Amino acid sequence: MCGFTFTVFLSALQILPTAPFHILALGGSTFASGLFLGFLTYASAFSAPLTGALADRLGTRRILIVSSLTIAAFSAAYAVIPGYRLILALVLVHGVFWSGLLSASAAYLTSMLPERRRAEGVGYWGLSSVAAIAVAPPIGFWIFQFGWRALCLEAACLNLIMAAIAWRLPPQIVTAHAPAHPKEGILERRVLVLSLTLFLYSFGYGGITSFTALYADVHGIHPKGLYLTSLAIVILLTRPLAGRLGDRFGYRRVFLPCLVLIAIGLACLAIGNSRTMLVVSAVVFGVGFGTAYPVFVAYVIQHVPASRRGAAFGAILAAFDTGIGTGSTAAGWLIGRYGFSAAFGTAAALSGLSLPYFLIAERVLRSRTGRAAPARMERAS
Repeated sequence: MCGFTFTVFLSALQILPTAPFHILALGGSTFASGLFLGFLTYASAFSAPLTGALADRLGTRRILIVSSLTIAAFSAAYAVIPGYRLILALVLVHGVFWSGLLSASAAYLTSMLPERRRAEGVGYWGLSSVAAIAVAPPIGFWIFQFGWRALCLEAACLNLIMAAIAWRLPPQIVTAHAPAHPKEGILERRVLVLSLTLFLYSFGYGGITSFTALYADVHGIHPKGLYLTSLAIVILLTRPLAGRLGDRFGYRRVFLPCLVLIAIGLACLAIGNSRTMLVVSAVVFGVGFGTAYPVFVAYVIQHVPASRRGAAFGAILAAFDTGIGTGSTAAGWLIGRYGFSAAFGTAAALSGLSLPYFLIAERVLRSRTGRAAPARMERAS
């Protein structure tokens, strides 16, 4: 699974930072360049509840294979499409299969993990995507020197490797569980409400993914992928320890300080335009952002039946990707109109709201689920 996920993000994170440059070269605006990631994540977010539920019903391995092959076709298509408007239209469909890929892989993985070490396991698994973040942008920009077509065809080959890895995965790794009750809807509403916390702080990640390379380029900072590479190194160094801390001391206790660090890291990016401030921001943001997701997942998933894990991850992905898509799109518009500081400052302000929102949403959900659920949540935290 780590090999599969590393390949997934190695492919995606070569295209995502370079796509804005290609769209600008095709005559698109800064706002249009932000729509590539924005459309991808919006489509992923809105389809995630459905694709997550389909993974529960059709099988996670089957979804992984189909999604990998389809995304390979999309990557090849990007190589030959002559206009940026058609590229933006295609990426909307791409996002649907992207959500299936992420929901199914997360559901597949958590079925392997013992409950008492779930955050540690998710953290280790997440290192594969972080390792891809560290190496993919430099590789992507190097290949991009040979042309956008070369980059897209290389990404398509990686997608085919993904499909081969998924084909080799065991089709079932746990005993079959009972199907979801027919009255249960597709969407895990309580998970979605709590996951809006992720929307608030992933807004900044959308801007970072799409525009830190442009930010560095404008200010003469080299290499252009410095921020994303620094971010990945920090997460690689801190996430293994963070998962263990969550399992040992409580997911909630580790999650809350992470929200503060995320806001501070984005604020550093907003006020500084030097190489040093870029690295400082990446370090602070990376510690918070890299730790927050695995402990949040472990905190939430233990309150969800095994038959609903795909749907739960669909809800988490819906909130997370909506934040990334909104952040990328809004950052593109804000940068074009007001500059980089305004865009990253807005992201810092929104992430600052994530802590009070989480506390309020958690309290409301506990009051509605009665005494049994709060007792379980207290043990978890």
